[in-house]
Amino acid sequence: MGQPLASMTGFGRASAQSDGYSILVEIKSVNGRGLDIRSRLSPGLDVLDGDIRRLVGEKLARGSVSIFINLQRHAADAELVVNERALDRVLTLIEDLGKRIDARKPSIEAILALKGVMEAEEPELTPDVEERLHAAVLDCLGVALNALVDARCGEGERIGAIIAQRIEEIAFLSETARAHPARSREAILSRLRDQVATLLDADKGLSEERLHQEAALLATKADIAEELDRFTAHITAARDLLSKGGPVGRKLDFLSQEFNREANTLCSKSNDVSLTAIGLDLKAAIDQLREQVQNLE
Repeated sequence: MGQPLASMTGFGRASAQSDGYSILVEIKSVNGRGLDIRSRLSPGLDVLDGDIRRLVGEKLARGSVSIFINLQRHAADAELVVNERALDRVLTLIEDLGKRIDARKPSIEAILALKGVMEAEEPELTPDVEERLHAAVLDCLGVALNALVDARCGEGERIGAIIAQRIEEIAFLSETARAHPARSREAILSRLRDQVATLLDADKGLSEERLHQEAALLATKADIAEELDRFTAHITAARDLLSKGGPVGRKLDFLSQEFNREANTLCSKSNDVSLTAIGLDLKAAIDQLREQVQNLE
């Protein structure tokens, strides 16, 4: 049993509490050529960037990954202090207005309730608390990362089933082409005679050596055995990759390009309408295969 297939698209979220702080981690990923990690962290967490990248790199091979980590201290744990500059400005304004307007002066409570006069000041973290807090953030990231991996694997299983169907469709069409009556020796010889006759009509002075060369070239162009053999080899390789699982998206994408190349050659060599139709069906199935493959890790 191979590893599970994984999509490059998913989302994970986790939250935790530690030393008077609330921790929220959100991580999402979309398709990407390689592994691209972008983080948006609360102030003071930049020191964890290296650890964050290491943890993500241990779990993911490809994808454009966005990480959001928010760290918020509980309000009850913050210390309230007076902003002296703001208070001075308010008192000066009250005194100036008192000279111009006969009104009762505001109470201390009303003054302190003004925005900016009272501020919540967080006490400086001790090294022990900071270490525990950073460890809790990384643990929370691990939980969110596992949720992301589960989401990507769930989507990967669905995509893998579709890819398997497309591969079997390609296998069926290539075997249909292999067994097609237009590939029989008699059909090829008949077309070859017609083409040689056309050459002779076009050029009465064609030498016997030149005629043999042209006939050999026409026979080569009519033969799609090599293309069909390569189809068989590519189909076997694609089935093996699906069975193996894991981050095989790049290899399957390469194989889909090879499939397309053989289908194009088959269509260009075909001198039979129904055989060409099989080639076009192959190209359609290959396009659908590649569309799905490009979502895989």
